Amino acid sequence: MANPKRSWLDGPQIPGEHDDPYAPGRWPGEKLGLPESGPGALASVGRRAGAVTIDWLLCWLLAGVFVRFTDFLGSTPTVTLLFWMALGIVTGWLFARTPGHMVLGMGIARIDAGGAKVGLWRAALRTVLTSLILPAAMVDSDGRGLHDRATGTAVIRG
Repeated sequence: MANPKRSWLDGPQIPGEHDDPYAPGRWPGEKLGLPESGPGALASVGRRAGAVTIDWLLCWLLAGVFVRFTDFLGSTPTVTLLFWMALGIVTGWLFARTPGHMVLGMGIARIDAGGAKVGLWRAALRTVLTSLILPAAMVDSDGRGLHDRATGTAVIRG
């Protein structure tokens, strides 16, 4: 059924009422063309949070060693953030996954071009937005954060 012209007086639209393009799919990633489960399926929020934790702990350990020898970049928290950002940009660009993603069996994929590399600008923008926390915490009906929507990427299993 086609969506008739609506105005603000009609009130909110019920999801699925008139082929709502913003209605959630039957599973996360369905509207992106991703499978429901298995390799290529959208990774869960918990799994992605685990990967960020692994990356952060790795960078925190490296920063602890680094600041024992010099305070050139600042204290441990600042160096941890700088290392984490560098890790996210470089490994996202070169390998389409961070060490945390690799440990938990995930990777970063472009959804706009099947099989194309993530690329430097997407990896950099995605990492910077993730460091701001709020874009990563605000998710759509598929469970993708705003940082992934902004860069046309998704974290998938496999």
